[in-house]
Amino acid sequence: MGIYEFIKVIGLVCLLSGCASNGSQNIKYGAEPYIEGTTTIEKLRELPDLDNQPQITIAVYEFTDQTGQRKPNPKFSQLSTAVTQGPDVWVISALKAVSDGDWFKVVERKGLNNLVKERQLIRSTRELYDGETQANNTLKPLVFAGLIIEGGIVGYDSNIASGGVGARYFGIGINEQYRTDQVTVSLRLVAVQTGEILLSVSATKTIASYSQGGDVFRFLDMSTKALEFESGQATNEPVNYAIRTTIEHAVLQMIYEGVNKKLWKMQGVNKIHLEKEKSKWKV
Repeated sequence: MGIYEFIKVIGLVCLLSGCASNGSQNIKYGAEPYIEGTTTIEKLRELPDLDNQPQITIAVYEFTDQTGQRKPNPKFSQLSTAVTQGPDVWVISALKAVSDGDWFKVVERKGLNNLVKERQLIRSTRELYDGETQANNTLKPLVFAGLIIEGGIVGYDSNIASGGVGARYFGIGINEQYRTDQVTVSLRLVAVQTGEILLSVSATKTIASYSQGGDVFRFLDMSTKALEFESGQATNEPVNYAIRTTIEHAVLQMIYEGVNKKLWKMQGVNKIHLEKEKSKWKV
């Protein structure tokens, strides 16, 4: 095989790879990965303000990884966890984003020990160096919360669906593979005065991954030389992005259910049809 036939073979592989890329749009592998900023956070920011109500003081305590899952590896066990160990950060971020921060006043509870230590340091410093008496050496009291949010990541199922498609002709082949994981978040809203669980919601999101590629294997010059060529790419949706989006959807669902149960009032809204709203969500 001469140089011209070699160029023709490489061109055919590139053409087939392009066809595989275009054809993948018609093959339903589940949710297509999307990498950039979440759309859910914008929905939270665009929510109407509270209707003649003061800001709701709320605290986030335990919101942790409850799955115990480790990163999958077929060759050896890993100590790294499959999901983030700090999902409470995104819960707080979602609450602060509601109507651009007009709904909830989030108070610090995760680092409460550090906060108490710092306040003690302020008092002792004032007494030693400023000569303030106990009566004058007082800080403003900490704000207490009327509501508490608890919960966590309760499910992470890997490889719940997988498959692929491929073809080979005269040593020229193309292939495409996909895999789907799933993450579930649960969230509870608890009244501090009574301990009653006012709301309990959950949200689930699929995590999509797929790969595609092509290869050539041909013998040249009367089967005395071999040509081998491979090309491919893979796209994996970040797990942290999926968890963040799921938490934001759980917060959005909590707000909607709270409106329907008269826990709070939203301007211009008396009742929300949850199933209709969920059908618009792209999770």
